[in-house]
Amino acid sequence: MGGLIVPPHTLLGIHGGKSLIIPFPASSTLFPRPPSTFFRPIYTSAHPSCLFPRAVTLLSGAREMLFGARASAQPTTEEMVEDKTAENPVTGDSIRRRFLNFYASRGHKLLPSASLVPDDPTVLLTIAGMLQFKPIFLGKVPRQVPRAATSQRCIRTNDVENVGRTARHHTFFEMLGNFSFGDYFKKEAIKWAWELSTKEFGLPVDRLWVSVYEDDDESFDIWHDEVGVPVERIKRMGEEDNFWTSGVTGPCGPCSELYYDFHPERGCSDADLGDGSRFIEFYNLVFMQYNKMDDGSFEPLKQKNIDTGLGLERMAQILQKVPNNYETDLIYPIIEKAARLANISYPLADDQTKTNLKIIGDHMRAIVYLISDGVLPSNIGRGYVVRRLIRRAVRTGRLLGIKRDGEGAFLPSIAETVIELSTYIDSDVKARTPRILDELEREELRFVQTLERGEKLLDQMLADAILSSDKNGTTPSLSGKDAFLLYDTYGFPVEITTEVAEERHVKVDMDGFNVEMENQRRQSQAAHNVVKLEVENGGDLAENVSDTEFLGYDTLAARAVVESLMVNGKSVLQVSEGNEVEILLNKTPFYAESGGQIGDHGFLYLAECESRQSAVVEIKDVKKSLGNVFFHKGTIQKGILEVGREVEAAVDAKLRQRAKVHHTATHLLQSALKKVIGQETSQAGSLVAFDRLRFDFNFHRPLTESEMETIEELINGWIRDATVLQTKVMALTDAKEAGAIAMFGEKYGEQVRVVEVPGVSMELCGGTHVSNTSEIRAFKIISEQGIASGVRRIEAVAGEAFIEYINARDSQMKRLCSTLKVKAEEVTSRVENLLEELRMTRNELSTLRAKAAVYKASVISDRAISVGTSKPVRVLVEYMDDVDADSLKSAAEHLVEVLQDPAAVILGSSPGEGKVSLVAAFTPGVVSMGVQAGKFIGPIAKSCGGGGGGKPNFAQAGGRKPENLSSALEKARGDLISILTQKAS
Repeated sequence: MGGLIVPPHTLLGIHGGKSLIIPFPASSTLFPRPPSTFFRPIYTSAHPSCLFPRAVTLLSGAREMLFGARASAQPTTEEMVEDKTAENPVTGDSIRRRFLNFYASRGHKLLPSASLVPDDPTVLLTIAGMLQFKPIFLGKVPRQVPRAATSQRCIRTNDVENVGRTARHHTFFEMLGNFSFGDYFKKEAIKWAWELSTKEFGLPVDRLWVSVYEDDDESFDIWHDEVGVPVERIKRMGEEDNFWTSGVTGPCGPCSELYYDFHPERGCSDADLGDGSRFIEFYNLVFMQYNKMDDGSFEPLKQKNIDTGLGLERMAQILQKVPNNYETDLIYPIIEKAARLANISYPLADDQTKTNLKIIGDHMRAIVYLISDGVLPSNIGRGYVVRRLIRRAVRTGRLLGIKRDGEGAFLPSIAETVIELSTYIDSDVKARTPRILDELEREELRFVQTLERGEKLLDQMLADAILSSDKNGTTPSLSGKDAFLLYDTYGFPVEITTEVAEERHVKVDMDGFNVEMENQRRQSQAAHNVVKLEVENGGDLAENVSDTEFLGYDTLAARAVVESLMVNGKSVLQVSEGNEVEILLNKTPFYAESGGQIGDHGFLYLAECESRQSAVVEIKDVKKSLGNVFFHKGTIQKGILEVGREVEAAVDAKLRQRAKVHHTATHLLQSALKKVIGQETSQAGSLVAFDRLRFDFNFHRPLTESEMETIEELINGWIRDATVLQTKVMALTDAKEAGAIAMFGEKYGEQVRVVEVPGVSMELCGGTHVSNTSEIRAFKIISEQGIASGVRRIEAVAGEAFIEYINARDSQMKRLCSTLKVKAEEVTSRVENLLEELRMTRNELSTLRAKAAVYKASVISDRAISVGTSKPVRVLVEYMDDVDADSLKSAAEHLVEVLQDPAAVILGSSPGEGKVSLVAAFTPGVVSMGVQAGKFIGPIAKSCGGGGGGKPNFAQAGGRKPENLSSALEKARGDLISILTQKAS
């Protein structure tokens, strides 16, 4: 068996600054900086095929015990994996690099990972490696290369509850993929997958199993006859397991999967590839060869494609010989950091503690990469995904007992480890460190306050459950719905809810809780785990129409040919006067909406000829679709437009100038924000319109008046400098090295357009811009507000829109001066005086109303009745016409004072149309009997179409159904008398 195997977790320092696709240098430079965990390898012939040296760490104490006591959980005789190089330990980074280099040597273009925020409206997040190639698979955009390979960052949250509980479920993972776009197909994909697995990664052939679709004889024959896999290790499986579909209709095809066998000694008889304790599926090959039609039939695709996925974390588990994905060097350092903060030894921990540490290790990866890609916590969409993961990490950490000094947050400390591990996954993460850590700290501290509110709510729920059981003579129980509310809204772990409830002898309806959890899981699956691919009507159009040539950087007018006309989504040959139409031209000066800038307006003119009349089309919008095809949306104002005719396309020059001014001003605004509030702020969205600009940015607080003034001064100064803009096309890598900023949400090719205001701003941008900053004329912020947690929005005007804004405000000021009969400089003081007079008048009116209500109360006080025998209670329930809420409160306070303790007063009124006001005031003697005003008033308000509550001695409520008030008060009177008669007898 040999000696102890040092797990790969000691290889924490193998993370340098090299590019993803550049091979490592010689082993002597494998560590470009001192590793965070240092070990001295001791090789032994007793264990020649061991992947990792039998090491003695230089660390002592618990750290030494942590690594020294942990042996491989997998068999070590006839080692599972060949040790390819003693100098190159099999790290997650090396697996990624070797995969990409393998396919690069076979003609694949290595492409970067797409953002976790996909350029696809059908999914919230990037959930698969193929997502960025979806338009190519659909035939909507031409392929740029015949074959490609990627290491794609992915997020899936449909099985979030299984994270940490199984060996392989993750919210964040990396999918290594090789793709063919109508190039190679089954034979090459299968042979390369086998070669990669057995030769490059050295997996023993007798441990590999294969699955194929039950009817896919072609794949079966390739695996058996050409690759040489024994028949007994090829499993035919059904449609559910081995036939990939993109949706109800669309591209689809059979799959073939590679499995690794951890226990070959169990033999081939009755082997079940679904047995997770024995097999792990690590490579999936999708043969996209059919199009599924509406009637369920299949037709062959014109272009057959290959879409594969190899799970990096799964391959790391196999090659590093650890019992689960979490204990690979991709995740374990994060778990180790959390364990240290909790003062826990992971190897010595119980199963539940290990599960909690795994949850933190997994979630922190997802959180860091989501925030890095611009997804900030919120209550909707992608923001809710990251907020939910943060909350799960925080409450899991609290279960482990992780605490920081004082009231500080602990997630940023763990995030630092994730960022250290990010070098080869996404080189931009480290540059965004300040933003990531700041956002995590704010969100965690905010959530801790929510957790504390949840504790108070739980206490109230348990008290209500006990009170209800006392009334009904039943066993106290907390509903599953309430337990789920605490879990989902307040982040309160159900384990703690159950534990606290048991201490109070209250049962928790876990069946009901599980029902609520399952409902949420189904909704999550529907929202996050479907990639919709459909061959739509536009498919044929895409094959016939090439990209539109854009001329608008250099000219605002050009002659073009009408290539296609569409009315209500259907292609037509001609369109007559009065109809709305979408027009495709072979070239155009019109800018199509993108990068936040709206599409141009203008006209298309068709000259009259001998046999055809003239036509005029007003263009009100231009959008891109099917890749880079421009759709001109407009109305036929005159004549008939036909496919094939030549038109004169003319952009509205005044509106284009407004857009150019606002777009350049947006670039200046981003630079000014970075100078004033910090370089870590970044764009989170934008709108460049004719009448204004809108800029969303990541920041945790409102801007001060002083900051906004400074921003305006900077921008107007740059405008006065009359700087000439420089625009050039260059390689994306060169642009980034030069310091160009990417626009939020935009996707870039290898060649990019860079717009620079020398000394001020440099951004990747395809929009239209002024040639000189002086064209902007002036800049003014008109509003600044928060639109989501950690996201602010500035709206501003520049150029002609600035003049219009100032003129409109001047006109309003003149009218105000005329109305108030004061000069402009006196308006503020005059308005302040008027507001003070109004405040005093309202106070006087309120005082008079309160006095009137107290008088009315004095008149009805003799209507109180006494209930009970041992200590009679004075009870008064009355309707007080149209008395407002504040006056009703004064009346109730007066009545309990007059009636003296013990007394209970309930008053109701209808202060306006569709309004109900209620108040309940109970003296200490009534409260001591267990009757509380806050709880008693709730049902009354509910029957009046409202709600409310308060303290045991005093409560207020409202409603929207005054027609129900009389009967509600009558019922309240009866219930109150009944309860107090029983309590006071």
